[in-house]
Amino acid sequence: MRLSIPLLAVLFVSSGLPSLAEQSTVMENPPRAYGWGYSVGDEDSTGAYLGVDISDITPERLSALKLKDEHGVEVTIVDQDAPAGKAGLKEHDVILTMNGNTIDSGAQLRRMIRETPPGRVVTFGISRDGQPVTVKVQLGDRRKNMAAHSKDFKFEMPAMPAMPDIDVPISVVVVHSSLRSGLMVENITQQLGDFFGAKNGKGVLVRSVEKGSRADKAGFRAGDIVIKVNDQPVQDTSDFAHALRSHVGANAAFVVIRDKKEQTISMPVPEQKESGGFFEESFDLPEFNADTDVRLSAVREQMAKLQPQIELAMQKAKQEMDKTRPEIEKAQKLAQEQLQKMQPEIDRNIAEAMAAAAKFQAEYCDRRKEMQGQLKKSQDAMRNEMDKAKRNEFRQNRRQMERWRHEFQGEWLEI
Repeated sequence: MRLSIPLLAVLFVSSGLPSLAEQSTVMENPPRAYGWGYSVGDEDSTGAYLGVDISDITPERLSALKLKDEHGVEVTIVDQDAPAGKAGLKEHDVILTMNGNTIDSGAQLRRMIRETPPGRVVTFGISRDGQPVTVKVQLGDRRKNMAAHSKDFKFEMPAMPAMPDIDVPISVVVVHSSLRSGLMVENITQQLGDFFGAKNGKGVLVRSVEKGSRADKAGFRAGDIVIKVNDQPVQDTSDFAHALRSHVGANAAFVVIRDKKEQTISMPVPEQKESGGFFEESFDLPEFNADTDVRLSAVREQMAKLQPQIELAMQKAKQEMDKTRPEIEKAQKLAQEQLQKMQPEIDRNIAEAMAAAAKFQAEYCDRRKEMQGQLKKSQDAMRNEMDKAKRNEFRQNRRQMERWRHEFQGEWLEI
């Protein structure tokens, strides 16, 4: 059984989630990430960490946090296994002071944490639901903790069960981010190329166009086949990406096939910026904060939990298909045999029907001729009767005229 799941492939490519094989990895004692938001790689850091994620106080949060002014930092996430969690810090606590020093921003608190030696007990003055609370925390040592957890860190790749054949179109990629142009393209097969009018499956298929984007305003439509960019032939997504990276100028000319006819679309393409990273800066990708990481982790956990169910469902579907395939093939063969057996009778019935139709047509023609003959005889007879009646009437009228003439002249006398 072969399944096509392009949407799942797009999900993994666009969101950066690990593959199914990676999610099947069993980890033992993985290292924990402590001290979210506290400059982990700074050279001047002492290695002390608290184990929270924070954000500056904004006017919109004053009412919810029951504060009078923009003072302190809000605790947004607490690692329960870190010093902050063990000391009793809670989410949405507002840290106002550290060792009596007023905290005005998250940057200030990070600096103070970095400058404090690990293992030292610090006193935080916090506001919890508008009430003042004092919490003492012994700062942890990030380096020792990470080293301790890294000693016995290992993972084991379990044996993967036999999987049915899955046709995953790995050519489905977001070559041009929708945040910039609104285009999502993918490679096409020769069969799709023949359908859309692209010879030998060369070109890339516009999978979707974001409404209101540059591509939408330029006139791109889902189903277009891009075969050239600035006179550079495009055979696949790598050619498409290369043509865009090498583009110079404000607008790029795209030659597309639509309704099996070529046409040119001009679209503004921003200049590419070199960032040295995996993503280009001009893609304007959103920043990922701790909250985003938590949500992605939750998605990964859900995917990992669903993976055995997905594999089991696919195995059951394949088994059911394998079970029903012989019955389907047997039914098809039986139907063909019955059709072959009935073919002579079908041909005979068709011949009889055609003969009956021909006979009916002949009888109809004969009957029509007979009725036409009878009608002509009836018309002739009526015409003769009418002529005879006219002649008799004419003779009677003539006799009456003769009688009136003789009476008038006195030739006839009544006796």
